[in-house]
Amino acid sequence: MVLIRLMTLNVIYILRSIYRKAQLKPLGLFFILCASSVFADVYGISESLLDYINRNYGDQAKTRLVDWRDIIQKQKYKSLSEQEKLSLVNDFFNQVRFVDDIDHWNKEDYWATPIEMLSTNGGDCEDFSIAKYFTLKALNVPVDRMRLTYVKSIVLKQAHMVLAYYPTPDAEPLILDNLMDEIRPASNRKDLVPVYSFNGDGLWLSRERGEGKRVGESSRLGLWNELAKRMKKEQDSKRLPEGKK
Repeated sequence: MVLIRLMTLNVIYILRSIYRKAQLKPLGLFFILCASSVFADVYGISESLLDYINRNYGDQAKTRLVDWRDIIQKQKYKSLSEQEKLSLVNDFFNQVRFVDDIDHWNKEDYWATPIEMLSTNGGDCEDFSIAKYFTLKALNVPVDRMRLTYVKSIVLKQAHMVLAYYPTPDAEPLILDNLMDEIRPASNRKDLVPVYSFNGDGLWLSRERGEGKRVGESSRLGLWNELAKRMKKEQDSKRLPEGKK
């Protein structure tokens, strides 16, 4: 019991250290996913929104949104195996540029919707992971098989986020990463040190195999409300935040 407590305290210390240095707010993203059911019917993209995106962000931005809409709505994609869905979604979003929040949104930390990311053709590791999570969810991949996972990148020497997919609760996860197009098992990603993971159902301390130890429940919405409002505005063809093209 004492050993478990010491290990937990050590993980908390590591979390604080990593994210203080990286100037990230990990709990904000956890709260973003606490009410994922809010988005059950928010995947439609209206023609008026597409027209707005075309006028303000150009033809290529509209094409990216139309392609994304096809992926999340057409039956031929929903009928794919889960492995095929992972590859499809990972490849699709990894075409987007990586851009830090401060350069893209003039904010230290900003959680973009998939539409904002695709319209502006830019996002950071959190945006890639969130977009993949919600797209796979729209393709009927069960939420309990996915974890947004904070890791420490040994190569980058900073905090990083990836999407982990668990075929079964005790299986070794597959890692979807914007830094690498190939989807590899966690054991083949020696450059990443898992810290903790989360989805709309809870928060876990991470380990290489299996889903890890559950340590919390979602108790409030936090920044999830901000993202929810923006996604609802997108459905009404309201103005998108001005990111750099």
